[in-house]
Amino acid sequence: MVRPDEDEHRRTHHGAGGEHVHDEQNGQNPALIELRRRLADGLAQARLTKEQLGVQAGLGRTAVSEAFSPKKRAPSGATVAALARTLKLPVEELLALQRDAAGVGGRGGERPGPGRSIAEWEPHDLEVHPAGPGQTATGSGASGTRALSGYVVREHDRVLSEAVRDVAAGRSRIVILVGTSSTGKTRACWEAVQPLAEKGWRLWHPFDPTRADAALEDLHRVQPRTVVWLNEAQHYLGDRAAGEGVAAAVHHLLVTPERGPVLVLGTLWPEYAQQYTALPAPKEEDPHSRVRELLSGHTLTVPDAFDSQALAAATAIAEDGDRLLADALTRARTDGRITQDLAGAPELLNRYQHASPAAKALLEAAMDARRLGVGLHLP
Repeated sequence: MVRPDEDEHRRTHHGAGGEHVHDEQNGQNPALIELRRRLADGLAQARLTKEQLGVQAGLGRTAVSEAFSPKKRAPSGATVAALARTLKLPVEELLALQRDAAGVGGRGGERPGPGRSIAEWEPHDLEVHPAGPGQTATGSGASGTRALSGYVVREHDRVLSEAVRDVAAGRSRIVILVGTSSTGKTRACWEAVQPLAEKGWRLWHPFDPTRADAALEDLHRVQPRTVVWLNEAQHYLGDRAAGEGVAAAVHHLLVTPERGPVLVLGTLWPEYAQQYTALPAPKEEDPHSRVRELLSGHTLTVPDAFDSQALAAATAIAEDGDRLLADALTRARTDGRITQDLAGAPELLNRYQHASPAAKALLEAAMDARRLGVGLHLP
């Protein structure tokens, strides 16, 4: 016979959207029971206290305590991944238990896949740099009003186009663009997905509460015909607690035929790509093994500068009336760093407008000196 207080406990812990917390003692959630049993066994095997486990996993005391408590809700995917890695338990298996324990796809029905139509996104909301000097944003949604310069197709764009054709034909792909700051990596991804927008594809940019947590929580819900947008991928793959779990979840998404086709796009600076793909020395810890496997054969280099062919194409677009490209070419034609010039102008203007009086005076003196042709070396 169930006591009234137990019945109230059950009702109180049933969340919206099909997420449930069950009374373990009554056997209502076998997945949660099994998850906590395996975590407890791993803790005993590691001979750690919960406080020590929290320190090593980079988690707070409350998160660790609640993960083991039969009176609390199922722990988050990020917490489970961090605990599993620290205890050397199979991350994917424990995340599957966590999803079952949280009731995703249970009685309330599976929630719709994350993301929204590509056509509903503005490029600047996906972290495409504004191009050239423009109006400072003064209100919500202003980021989408900034114009982009004309786009110059380069060699890496052709490789991206092949990946897009593959996913349109039903084959899942992942491409991670590697290049230094402001070389056009994110803009290239944005241009590449436009043919998929016309086909009704969705785009998901995991961001809240943190990038890694958002990805780990919802990668298992990604539906076919979705672009997974991992811009600044170090925030996902390099996260101390969740990076390996994110890599494992992305791998599972890509190799499971019934979940495709999907396109995973990411960007990285070269130093991060080198860090994640470097093999550890013998007997050293290997903190990026899953990330290294995921990146292997799937990175695409974006050059720092336009070559002669790209400069010629940029010149043609400028002559057709693109003022942003025409302006950038007056300064960057020699070194070919067109994208850096376009991305840097808004940032430099912003720093000038918000500078201290002393810094602004120095900048104005330098501008006057250059404008008047004073023979000073002004880098």
